[in-house]
Amino acid sequence: MYGLDVYTDTGIYVGKVKDVAIDVKERKIAGLAVEDVNKDLFSVEAKGVIIPHRWILAIGDIILIKHVERLRRRRKEEEERAK
Repeated sequence: MYGLDVYTDTGIYVGKVKDVAIDVKERKIAGLAVEDVNKDLFSVEAKGVIIPHRWILAIGDIILIKHVERLRRRRKEEEERAK
């Protein structure tokens, strides 16, 4: 998995897998550490981001994740409903 390119399901480049984040307490993979992150998708100052395992759709020659903008929009709608 290391070094694989990560794309959204709409074909937008996200970054490259650097490492796997493990939840030691739960004994499972928590997500993927991704570097060289597309700054248009993530406004972060850090070198990379952790992509939660629940966002991953497929792993093969590349890794596909759910489109980030849709996830942001859904989260914003949920926050507005909670108000």
